[in-house]
Amino acid sequence: MAKDGTRRGHSSSGPKAGRPSKALKEKIESGNPGGRKLKVLELPDEPLDTGELPEPPGITVEKAQSPREYMEDEQNALNGEFYARQIFNETMAWLDKTGCSKLIEREVIDLYVVSAARWVQCERAISQKSLLSAHPTTGAPIASPYASLSNQYSKTMMNCWYTIFQIVKENSLADYNAGTPQDSVMEMLLSK
Repeated sequence: MAKDGTRRGHSSSGPKAGRPSKALKEKIESGNPGGRKLKVLELPDEPLDTGELPEPPGITVEKAQSPREYMEDEQNALNGEFYARQIFNETMAWLDKTGCSKLIEREVIDLYVVSAARWVQCERAISQKSLLSAHPTTGAPIASPYASLSNQYSKTMMNCWYTIFQIVKENSLADYNAGTPQDSVMEMLLSK
């Protein structure tokens, strides 16, 4: 830590500290300069009849088949439509297409989905009500509580997305920089 209190210089000693891993595709294209054995997911040439991907060796993460019950709960009129089911379905379809759906823990997917849906709700509330609110006792203008909630949900959503995307990037031979479920979250927000 620097004298001014900021974290600069060498990275902390936590997990995944330091420089992010290169994508598998980048490692192969550069000729694997580190010389380590590359872990490549072996996918069948033909799609399976059941629509299920084979279990990667040594990985026992439960695959998320459907949204959890709380993601489908009825919302009150103030909150508007809750897009968790739609975001979940799009995210899982994309992860199935990449072949990495079994590599990501269910809790990370759930947290991403709920945070994205709540972020959309907060942004809609800001648009419908106002960016400013009245203080409950003095009546003076203050920032809307939806603005700070939106910011918190946005940070959580993006942290989860970076985790998901990093796993896909490190374990996929294809380049998945375009056409991700993150694009549709913005589309949901802007469409209403």
